[in-house]
Amino acid sequence: MNKKKDYIIVIISGLVIGISAVLLTYFGNPQNMGFCIACFERDIAGALSLHNAEVVQYIRPEIIGIVIGAFLVALFTKEFKAKGGSSPFTRFLLGNIVMVGALVFLGCPLRMVIRIGGGDLNAVVGLVGFILGILVGIFFIKKGFSFERAYKQKTVEGTAFPVAVVVLFVLFLAFPWIFKASEKGPASMHAPVILSLVVGIFVGVLAQRSRLCFVGGVRDAVMFKDFKLLFGFLGVLVAVLIGNAILGTLNFSFVGQPVAHTDGLWNFLSMALVGWGCVLLGGCPLRQLVLAGEGNSDSALTVVGMVTGAAFSHNFKLASSAEGVTKRGSIAVIFGFVIVLLISIFYTVRRKKND
Repeated sequence: MNKKKDYIIVIISGLVIGISAVLLTYFGNPQNMGFCIACFERDIAGALSLHNAEVVQYIRPEIIGIVIGAFLVALFTKEFKAKGGSSPFTRFLLGNIVMVGALVFLGCPLRMVIRIGGGDLNAVVGLVGFILGILVGIFFIKKGFSFERAYKQKTVEGTAFPVAVVVLFVLFLAFPWIFKASEKGPASMHAPVILSLVVGIFVGVLAQRSRLCFVGGVRDAVMFKDFKLLFGFLGVLVAVLIGNAILGTLNFSFVGQPVAHTDGLWNFLSMALVGWGCVLLGGCPLRQLVLAGEGNSDSALTVVGMVTGAAFSHNFKLASSAEGVTKRGSIAVIFGFVIVLLISIFYTVRRKKND
């Protein structure tokens, strides 16, 4: 009975998140980008003046809402646990690398699904690479890959990140002029602030209760024959497909897709890098936000790594655009593979020696 209930929660969560993405797009967010953790963290990095790309600068309330929602429900269910110290710098580094891959592809795993739901066939290519990257990471996990163990920390450590995002939002409301805000481009398109925050909180609550994770879905299916989380993935896809069909924005094609490029090789490779990095981290960007809200300071540091990775990507011209992939971006993806491979080997060999 509990297993059936778990499936129902995951499916409902996926459907609601998919509906939320369509709703946010209808009220102003960019097409096929109703919800994108990587893109929205990149916009926040720009708003904080960490990069100067004028078209991607805005404090996205959805990100803040996810953390708040996960934090509140974790407190209510007594699942909030302050912990950390599990290879923090390595996690920070992987957060940077995952963001580099995501911005070469132009989206996180959640946006990849949303793009597919809008008919963007380039994202299907990315999905194949994403799955392959997860399988490579699983190979190392089966060989013994593991980070250092996490330790219980003081409550202040676990609450620092949720409090920080609340302070950021209050400053955004009270003193918006201290932040940069795009007047054109993707970041200039956004749903009303309160709607974005409320939807974000709702998604944070659902993601916390369902443990929804796109990386975890593939990992659990392969390693444990547990397909539950994949149904959440399908729920998002179905909801977005139906929503786009109703709104008349469903367009199956490789070309002419919003905020996307048609370079199949780098769509594949960049998402393979994202999949590999995320499976080592133990979750996709959405899951990292939820874990940070639950008091996991390692996940909070991973999120900070993603934000700085976004700044790095735009400051050094690594991020792609609708025109295509930059040469620097393709080099960065290859370099990212080398680093992730070294991390995988190091922690696998170290675990075996400790055993």
